Amino acid sequence: MKRLHIHLGVKNIDDSVRFYSALFGADPVKHKPDYAKWMLDDPHVNFAISTRAGKTGVDHMGIQVDTADELNAIRTQMSDANISTHSDGETTCCYAKSEKSWVEDPNGIAWEAYHTMEDAQIFSAADTSSESGACCVPTTKSGSCCG
Repeated sequence: MKRLHIHLGVKNIDDSVRFYSALFGADPVKHKPDYAKWMLDDPHVNFAISTRAGKTGVDHMGIQVDTADELNAIRTQMSDANISTHSDGETTCCYAKSEKSWVEDPNGIAWEAYHTMEDAQIFSAADTSSESGACCVPTTKSGSCCG
């Protein structure tokens, strides 16, 4: 099963957690000093916010899948459409260990397709500090992801 993923950059995590908890009628399933995530069934979405995103507002979008086979199917769809992808392979990002691939839409919006294997205690394998560094979106000359 696929779940839409939306990651927003926010200015204040506590204010944003209060707002989105009220909007969704649910508390986040993961809440860190710089990150929060809701896994909602109605609507079926993985909604995440972070003070570490590269900008305020939509940082990136994605499709989260339950299995490696589903991830490979998305990769095949993109390849069949001659759309170049960037694969991170297995990586730690957003307090989770996942396998990821990235594409950039025609408007420069980064999209990730990923399969999460387990939770992690650090935000990113590339940056273990608590506040510096954005999320794991690869960057290109356009300033967004996926060269």
